[in-house]
Amino acid sequence: MDHDESQPLLLDDRDNDAATSASFLSIANRNHHSKHSILDNSAKQIEFSNIFEEYQLESEPDVVMTVFVVAFDTHHGNIVEWSVPNDAELKSVEFQAMPSGAHKVDSDFIYFRINDMFGLSCFEKIRVDSIEERGARMKSVGIISPSYTSLFKHMQFLELQVRHQLQTPGRYEQLLEFYKDRCGVLPPLCNQPSSDFIIRRNQHHVRFPQMKITHPAGCFSQFIQFFGENIFVLWKLMLLQKRILFFSPPPIGVVCYRVYCACCLGRVTLAGFNNKCAVPYFYVNIADIDQLESEMTYVACTTEKIFQEKKGLYDVYVDNQLVQVVDNRYHNLLRVTKVDRENYRNLQNHRKDLLHQKGLGNSELPSEEQFYQSFFTRQNNQLFRTLIETSTSPDRTLTEEHIRAMGLDPVGDRHFIMDLLELYAIDVMLVADNPCCPV
Repeated sequence: MDHDESQPLLLDDRDNDAATSASFLSIANRNHHSKHSILDNSAKQIEFSNIFEEYQLESEPDVVMTVFVVAFDTHHGNIVEWSVPNDAELKSVEFQAMPSGAHKVDSDFIYFRINDMFGLSCFEKIRVDSIEERGARMKSVGIISPSYTSLFKHMQFLELQVRHQLQTPGRYEQLLEFYKDRCGVLPPLCNQPSSDFIIRRNQHHVRFPQMKITHPAGCFSQFIQFFGENIFVLWKLMLLQKRILFFSPPPIGVVCYRVYCACCLGRVTLAGFNNKCAVPYFYVNIADIDQLESEMTYVACTTEKIFQEKKGLYDVYVDNQLVQVVDNRYHNLLRVTKVDRENYRNLQNHRKDLLHQKGLGNSELPSEEQFYQSFFTRQNNQLFRTLIETSTSPDRTLTEEHIRAMGLDPVGDRHFIMDLLELYAIDVMLVADNPCCPV
């Protein structure tokens, strides 16, 4: 694993409308010198500082519901070799913790969702001189928690433990002690553990905090660089709450991070705004099909190519950097507009400016991750604030000026805006190119 991927970043997801309303000049800036500039030169230092204040690192209670070991058996396939507690519900975990195609790589890590909770497993394969095992031994060691935000803390432990299980099979003492130190209990009939969860640790009862966005340092900036200008295509698809499925052959770990980052693109923190966030499923396989069919919006990834044929399960299929949609009506959303290109170019320029200032030794500046996430959150807030304010204005007319203020192209993004208005039931009049002909 790269050093950057092993360094976590925990972001505070509290709704701070006052900070959101601060004068952060985003892509939607209406500065008369540049309608699409992200940060005004005179405001860079102040606004970078605001980002830093908005995303402070914080600690949170850490709890593990289940610890398990999955192995590949040459006669029975993937099996749960050991787990604690003994009565843990682990249906299909043997396929989530050891993905299809895992035998093609030497190691991997996998995030997944199970029973309204989240899991992280570390997989490894070693060569062995054994006819019974066909020359290779494969195992995964994993944990399950009510929230994915603390899972990264145990990545190194799981990596060490899977190697331990491969070299000394059947020795579970360290895993048992780990569980005893961090085990928790769910209150009866708890359907939403991320918000109602009560942990028991050292005989103290603490209410588990709301889920926060978490990812390793460098993850979001790599996500932006990987998709380039198409990041704004994904951004629009996330705001439209599409069902998005990322495909990749193993290793799948880095693609799980793309699921994280895609969810960040649609984050809105406007007070009183009811935005149904996409459900992060992370890694999924054919055992998850029934659950996915019931979701109106989600983001997931898979190693199983058969999903591409099941077009009723998703709206958007992302194979490497190729973004595809199922419904022909949404093909126009895949076009990168002129404004998208300007936005991406300006975003990269200000990233370089941030790195330059950090290179001068200014420790008060935010990280790249904080900058990118804050940008999209504030961009979303600006977009929906403009729409809501327009809907309550006397004439309810959304003009070209409004559209440009939202960081969008008045022509290229017209269909996107119409879909957005319909989805969120926002009552405004979208004018045509000719202001006298409303549609």
